[in-house]
Amino acid sequence: MNETLTGALTSAAAQVVNGVVPALELNGIHKAFGGVKALSDVALRLYPGEVHTLMGQNGAGKSTLIKVLTGVYAPDSGEIRLAGQIVQPCSTLEAQNLGISTVYQEVNLCPNLSVAENIFIGRYPRKHLGIDWRTMQQQAQRLLGDLQIHIDVTAALARYPLAIQQMVAISRALSVSAKVLILDEPTSSLDEAEVRLLFDVLRKLRGQGMAILFVTHFLEQTYEISDRITVLRNGVLEGEYPASALSRFDLVNKMVGVQSPADKEAPGADQERRAAAGGELLLQARGLGRKGVLAPLDLDFHAGEVFGLCGLLGSGRTEAARLLFGADKADSGSLCVKGKAVRFHSPRDAIAAGIGFCSEDRKAEGAILALSVRENIILALQARAGLLRVIPRKRQQAIANDYIKRLGIKTPDSETPISSLSGGNQQKALLARWLATDPAMLILDEPTRGIDVRAKQEIMDHVIALCRKGMAILFISSEIPEVLRCSDRMLVLRDRQACGEYLRGELDDESVLQVIAGECT
Repeated sequence: MNETLTGALTSAAAQVVNGVVPALELNGIHKAFGGVKALSDVALRLYPGEVHTLMGQNGAGKSTLIKVLTGVYAPDSGEIRLAGQIVQPCSTLEAQNLGISTVYQEVNLCPNLSVAENIFIGRYPRKHLGIDWRTMQQQAQRLLGDLQIHIDVTAALARYPLAIQQMVAISRALSVSAKVLILDEPTSSLDEAEVRLLFDVLRKLRGQGMAILFVTHFLEQTYEISDRITVLRNGVLEGEYPASALSRFDLVNKMVGVQSPADKEAPGADQERRAAAGGELLLQARGLGRKGVLAPLDLDFHAGEVFGLCGLLGSGRTEAARLLFGADKADSGSLCVKGKAVRFHSPRDAIAAGIGFCSEDRKAEGAILALSVRENIILALQARAGLLRVIPRKRQQAIANDYIKRLGIKTPDSETPISSLSGGNQQKALLARWLATDPAMLILDEPTRGIDVRAKQEIMDHVIALCRKGMAILFISSEIPEVLRCSDRMLVLRDRQACGEYLRGELDDESVLQVIAGECT
């Protein structure tokens, strides 16, 4: 695998490099959902005896490509070749029977069953009229032993940590004679020692000739284990590269991409510097963290200030927001609100302390699609009041109508189901939900994702206006120029830990990429 590849692949048939046919090859893969292109002319080559890493920002198309590979989705066009032969898996079972096995971030095994049962579930060795337990246990021990894992295979899977459970999932994949092993974000919930264990296993499998597709968002891990890297951006193949020929800075730049002129003039452009850095300290975090999720952070949030969190997908941005809001429980550190020590046991405690949170996933964690615009707007205010103090319907309508007007939410009326609104108007309704609680601090996690430029600018204009009125804003976005424009201060995260805090103007588009890539501090 010494070839130097600097651009997109254009193969129309199985390519042979140094006499080796790819274990897996995709060409011209297109996939759309309701007219929205998820993949456009994507190609991928995976050779025996290599770890090939697939990288890209959120929405780049990684998950869709894996689902095409594993038979969950049928491609609209294009071909998949396995060892040079065209295949068309129509289900995960069919893909598995062809030799394409996948281990997901969340181990999808049965924790109540034994290790051996999980490895052979659905394929138990049998004798006479029953299961041959002894043979199954011996084969399970042998498969795990090949990976240098020596555990009691008769014990329940739940007894073992996540790293061992993933080894069991890999053993299951090997037990069906997998030719290609796909690992989808396998290290997201692992600590450093567990990652080392997984990588030792991957190196062993690579040495045995296994073709491994590794999907991750961690830069350091990418360069530790990868032979080659394929980068997707916005559903399009950006390129395929030998890992040794691609610097961290170049990788980050290719994942993020150059912003278009329209983007550069988008939300908050040319806003004057807000003189609020010296405002009241509203929220202070010291050593806030959670093992395996986020290294301890020190954070200060002042009234009238936009504090930006910047980094690639998986850097710890959303994890930090959820710890601050009490949505996830921190196992280290402390919080103070206006100088008083607090502990948030749930988001309700954070709301009571004057903190609001617009989640990055407005459909799964934000908008309640079956409810009306009014009901969605009033939700957080009613939660703060409690179930026994129902807000009168007339007041609900007045509040909803007020914010519909103030934020320019395009809806026939407040009783319209929020599911019928555009993405931008749904996002405005969620912003209204938190503004109705009159928060001292608002956490905005990807508030402009998936909406058009005009709606994006309108939302960011509201954010800037709120900041000028004294609200503290924690602003999270994968669009780095957007964070640079809007933030008075910003913290750059990389691989779940802080790697530098900067004042407005201290970084530009290029230098922030260098910080993310670890090429400067």
